[in-house]
Amino acid sequence: MSKISKEIFEQETEMCKKLSQENNGKCNWGECEKCGVIPLLYKLYKNKLLEDKTEIKKVKNKIISTL
Repeated sequence: MSKISKEIFEQETEMCKKLSQENNGKCNWGECEKCGVIPLLYKLYKNKLLEDKTEIKKVKNKIISTL
């Protein structure tokens, strides 16, 4: 069972994508490439911990196409 709904996951990741595109890969949290927000949201939604750097990058790239 996920901790957050699909709607919340999509809303939050869309905000990350929008801010990343508007601010050249950055937001007030820092640089998207180094950020842990996407992996955390993924964990809370999919109930799966991302630990492998390649897997994390793949998920980030899928969500935020500018990375």
